[in-house]
Amino acid sequence: MQDRTVIVTGANSGMGLAATVELARQGAHVIMACRSRERGEQALQEAQRQSGSDRLRLMQLDLGSLASVRAFAAAFDEQHDTLDALINNAGVVAFKRQTTADGFEAMMGVNHLGHFLLTNLLLEPLLRSPQGRIVTVSSGAHKIGNIHFDDPHLTKGYSVWKGYAQSKLANILLTKELAERLKGTKVTANSLHPGAVGTALGVNRATGFGRRIHALLRPFFLTPEEGARTIVYLASSPEVSSISGEYFYLNRIAPVSARAQDMELARRLWAWSEQEVAK
Repeated sequence: MQDRTVIVTGANSGMGLAATVELARQGAHVIMACRSRERGEQALQEAQRQSGSDRLRLMQLDLGSLASVRAFAAAFDEQHDTLDALINNAGVVAFKRQTTADGFEAMMGVNHLGHFLLTNLLLEPLLRSPQGRIVTVSSGAHKIGNIHFDDPHLTKGYSVWKGYAQSKLANILLTKELAERLKGTKVTANSLHPGAVGTALGVNRATGFGRRIHALLRPFFLTPEEGARTIVYLASSPEVSSISGEYFYLNRIAPVSARAQDMELARRLWAWSEQEVAK
């Protein structure tokens, strides 16, 4: 990864921070895309300390705001000619229904639509790279997911698992369609299941809700460093330089649900997503 440029969304904690540290150790220039400048600055210092690298930079990005996504992509494009790897890692879990700045259900808005727009806006610098890679963190939860086109923002019958599984299925479908659209180029797109990782995902920072449960379950989960291994593998390994459109677990191609293989569903989701982010 020497001198390659990488963007990691949600780089201020958990797997995002762990992937940032490891890629920086390998010589990459890592842009830490974080929503909170305060938490981002703290993570930047920690990443510098752990990696021993000065090739780290913080840029603000709120995936729950289409305006923020566009501003981030424009700022990156002004300062960089190429992008070697985009790691779509950031994610939210909302136990109660919440909405983004644009009125999207939070998990569909952040986990899918924010990354969908970001990826499309950064395709040009990825295509200018000698071998661009798009790595999207999904989840085994996609297997119980469906795309609820009749009510995609879950205004009725909301549940956290319904929303989370929908967004993680959307991550894989986005990857599948991207791989089709990028055939004949040097850019690859792959997704992954990191395993059951003990991160703060689902903990409400404002109220602390979920913190006690998280602490009790932490010993049974993988560490963020263990969860980040497949992210780093897909972003850096020459073994996967020509593989695209696949879903990985523990550095190996893994099976997905029937819905996640449905290319008609992928194309329909892509068209719907384009309409949503154009609003």
